[in-house]
Amino acid sequence: MTTPLSGKVALVAGATRGAGRQIAVQLGACGATVYCTGRTTRTQPSAYQRPETIEDTADLVTAAGGTGIAIQADHLDPAQVRAVVERIDREHGRLDVLVNDVWGGEGSFAWDKSLWEDDLERGLKLLRGQVETHIVTSHAALPLLTRRPGGLVVEMTDGTAEYNAQRYRVSFFYDLAKASVLRMAFALAHELGPRGGTAVALTPGWLRSELMLEHYGVTEDNWRDGAAKEPHFVMSESPVYVGRAVAALAADPDVARWNGRSLSSAGLAREYGFTDADGSRPDWWRYDEEVVTPGRPADPAGYR
Repeated sequence: MTTPLSGKVALVAGATRGAGRQIAVQLGACGATVYCTGRTTRTQPSAYQRPETIEDTADLVTAAGGTGIAIQADHLDPAQVRAVVERIDREHGRLDVLVNDVWGGEGSFAWDKSLWEDDLERGLKLLRGQVETHIVTSHAALPLLTRRPGGLVVEMTDGTAEYNAQRYRVSFFYDLAKASVLRMAFALAHELGPRGGTAVALTPGWLRSELMLEHYGVTEDNWRDGAAKEPHFVMSESPVYVGRAVAALAADPDVARWNGRSLSSAGLAREYGFTDADGSRPDWWRYDEEVVTPGRPADPAGYR
């Protein structure tokens, strides 16, 4: 096992499950110390009534070869986030990687309602969970990250800047949330670049999160059976894929070449040579453009 991130310290905000969990694990697999934050612990249940906890994520990081440290934090509370950063500073005096993956938007957006028909408070909750949390976290963490050159900020979103610029994404609030995070990475790049840092936006493809697997009534072991309900599910990807994308970025000594860019797991897989957990390289965004949008039948041949 190679450990290109040995001695490096990462904060994955929103590491309880999904992409955040595997980003933390894959950083750990490269030798990093990873602080895993979120609201759900073994003593405080998930708002979604799910079993995943930040302690479980930290244990997986350690089992992968890194050092996982779980800290409960609500990223809407600046004081709690500052306390996390202060602890990282006390224990390590450095922060090399910040991954803003807080989402918390499940159940906070409608698929079939216009802005004026949607529930306003629910929509604003989505924006707080996706946008405000990222701002609060960056505000607290960037003074430590910029203390030495080479720091990396990864803003997790859904869709590349090019893709989202041409499409209406689900609803007013969802569209605005994802576009805001893309722009956030662009703006941070201008502020971090002169200080030796790098900021990027990163999207997975169709992510097989725990919630998505449950929705299709499958597990990671038999996920292909989900295609019986939705044929294009054959092009989904595991969270390992985007986790490896972040680890590859963090280990790249020339990561500054990506500053301000909007990236995807598939694009970085081509660049760095990693694969998904099953050894494939799914390219959801190209597939969506060439197969889903034109209404062609599901066929992953040539796309994974």
